[in-house]
Amino acid sequence: MSIEQHQKRAAELLQAAGILPVVTVHTLDQARAVSAALLEGGLPAIELTLRTPVAMDALAMLKRELPDVVVGAGTVLTVAQMQQSIDAGADFLVTPGTPAHMADALAQAALPVVPGAASPTEMLALYARGFRVCKLFPASAVGGLAMIKGLAGPIPDLKLCPTGGITEDTAAEYLEQKNVVCIGGSWMVPGSWIEHGQWDKVRDSAAQAAKIVSRVRAH
Repeated sequence: MSIEQHQKRAAELLQAAGILPVVTVHTLDQARAVSAALLEGGLPAIELTLRTPVAMDALAMLKRELPDVVVGAGTVLTVAQMQQSIDAGADFLVTPGTPAHMADALAQAALPVVPGAASPTEMLALYARGFRVCKLFPASAVGGLAMIKGLAGPIPDLKLCPTGGITEDTAAEYLEQKNVVCIGGSWMVPGSWIEHGQWDKVRDSAAQAAKIVSRVRAH
């Protein structure tokens, strides 16, 4: 598939997700339980961060055991991690930022990619390589809604997945922006809930998030 086809698929995956939980786990059991709770609550896709030693094994395990969960490998920092994530069965890749060598590698990747950017210059560099979807990160720190609204004029066909600093209270306003295809957040998967196995809280928070998506998109 070409980068155009992969980017179209990335947009479709994010559109279907609406809200993408950014999940960090320290055990395989946590990965299994949190993903199941999110799915039960109505959030079928996750960004599993590669920030812990167990992350890559967790990714592979989720693809085997919970095929209904769409798993994106997040915090992909290197070409080696990119390849490991592909080998583990990731459905898509997400980077927090995208230096030129990573952009070149991601453009050739054999699956959908959501490269990270924090400025118009970075986004235009990605756009020139054929990317049409990107992660705005860290969203609230680099201007939040004002940044997103400002980008809609000069780069209207670049779809954004803002992540970083978004909460349940601000989610709807982000999702209402015409150039936002999805938002990322971790408010429904805080570390303390995962650590203490409070999966009912994860499920209920996910259900609230899913309702926000439905409410915004019904308008």
